[in-house]
Amino acid sequence: MSQESEHGKWTVSSSDESADEQAEGGKPSTSLLQQTGRDKGSGPHYSCSEARKAAYKRKPSSLKRNNEGLTCEMAPAQKQKPSQEGLGWCLSSSDDEAAPKAQRGKGGATASTRQEEGCGAKEPASNHKLPLSHKSTESSDRVQDAWDLLNGGNPFRFFLAKVKGIKSEYNSGALHIKDILSPLFGTLVSSAQFNYCIDVEWLVKQYPKEFRDKPLLIVHGEKRESKAELHEQAHPYKNVRLCQAKLDIAFGTHHTKMMLLYYEEGLRVVIHTSNLIDDDWYQKTQGIWLSPLYPKLPPGAAESAGESHTNFKSDLISYLMSYNSPTLSEWVEIIKQHDLSETRVYLLGSTPGRYQSSEKEKWGHLRLRKLLKEHATQVPDQDSWPVIGQFSSIGSLGADQSKWLFSEFRDSFISLGNRAKTLTNHDVPIHLVYPTVDNVRQSLEGYPAGGSLPYSIQTAQKQLWLHSYFHKWSAETSGRSHAMPHIKTYMRASPDFQKIAWFLVTSANLSKAAWGAFEKNGAQLMIRSYELGVLFLPSEFGLDLGYFQVKENMLSDEPVLSFPVPYDLPPEKYESKDHPWIWNIPYTRAPDTHGNMWVPK
Repeated sequence: MSQESEHGKWTVSSSDESADEQAEGGKPSTSLLQQTGRDKGSGPHYSCSEARKAAYKRKPSSLKRNNEGLTCEMAPAQKQKPSQEGLGWCLSSSDDEAAPKAQRGKGGATASTRQEEGCGAKEPASNHKLPLSHKSTESSDRVQDAWDLLNGGNPFRFFLAKVKGIKSEYNSGALHIKDILSPLFGTLVSSAQFNYCIDVEWLVKQYPKEFRDKPLLIVHGEKRESKAELHEQAHPYKNVRLCQAKLDIAFGTHHTKMMLLYYEEGLRVVIHTSNLIDDDWYQKTQGIWLSPLYPKLPPGAAESAGESHTNFKSDLISYLMSYNSPTLSEWVEIIKQHDLSETRVYLLGSTPGRYQSSEKEKWGHLRLRKLLKEHATQVPDQDSWPVIGQFSSIGSLGADQSKWLFSEFRDSFISLGNRAKTLTNHDVPIHLVYPTVDNVRQSLEGYPAGGSLPYSIQTAQKQLWLHSYFHKWSAETSGRSHAMPHIKTYMRASPDFQKIAWFLVTSANLSKAAWGAFEKNGAQLMIRSYELGVLFLPSEFGLDLGYFQVKENMLSDEPVLSFPVPYDLPPEKYESKDHPWIWNIPYTRAPDTHGNMWVPK
């Protein structure tokens, strides 16, 4: 089958209709890596998507890493850039990307792991070996800078992750996971890590030595063989417990990325976009929200004490209770004992289930709709303010924009205060920011960066209509144009892109699995996955005009309440020669920054 469009030509011999997969977690039923004939043992020893496995096997062996990152900043592919005109997409056969996670790692991993209610028993020690790790990013002056930053002029408490291989000035105000876990931020008593892809050995090493034996709870969504392998990884660490998130609806994932850090001095909540693996904290654009240090409430304080204007405390407790886990109930009790009243953001989560009546508004895109209606401020001519979505992967959205993108997603995202007028499908523009093939090719990592952008050919070929909304990834003002985004952000911007009515950083990609989809003629909202993010509204920062000014330069001394959008505005629309990155097709017309091509199978 051949399809022509302004976005290129695909030649596809067969395709299967897939379910609406979680955009990052959707996986082919047949491992593409197994088809290469390579030894499975040469892949990552932690569970991850097929796209990341392909990227792992294609990391350039000649890449030199040191404490300062790459030895040069000019990418070779920028010096020799063949024309991309006429570049097509091709695939000899297709797989159902929505199948459950492929069997991963060693075939000998035990399958007798006990089912976890709250925390499960650990399995025998793993023989897996870690791949060559990136060099330590820890230095005392850098941690002190991070401490000064956290307690200085950043009222939003929104940070980017540090990136190796870019100018140091562009890492000003950025954080590494070792900064977040530094003893300068608190004397750790215990912690909980919620995530999708987890390398236990690497994670433990990110904690300072004095905290590595403190109780650590890892909340995950692994099942069967991959769950057994996670138990193997955790076995050597007697302080590590595992808690399995229930995923009872097919194709859902535990995609939430959160840290709960309990200190002698108080409690901190961190909501971010990075997996707990080395690659995600190395050369990718990631987002981080760090809460203030929440002090402990005095003994005998009322149960309702310590709540913020944004109801963050009760919403966080509600989110944790949705797991139905005795282990997480312990963390609920810890949260109840602390004063979260200084929180200025709203919590926005998704949890798997089918919701009706008022329950529909607790999660997903209807949760955002409710928050914007109740707490956002209307602005003049707001019908002309576009919705901007930026993400690292895409699920199946339907045969045209009316099936979900406009009828559900956009209807929730355009809400600004209570309003009587109902907008038509063409009133509010939508701009979708997703990397092009050339963005990935010219990135610091080269083509392997596309392993964390798992948009598949099987999904893309069914929704060519979507690509007319695509805009390039560009982040010159933050110095991250060549650090591919794993961050996910959404906002409502003014027509001149100098103001934003709200900003959301979240784990949720552009998918029904993450945001929810209506069933029963809109009477029911079905969500497949766990997701979590925070919403910034101007009113919570003392701005009565209904918008933030956009910070034009991430490094400038603009007004403290100018919002640091992590990519360039206005977004640049795809040109005719541009194609969205598709992970499971080859790219052999031009080499990447390390002189390599991309052939995923």
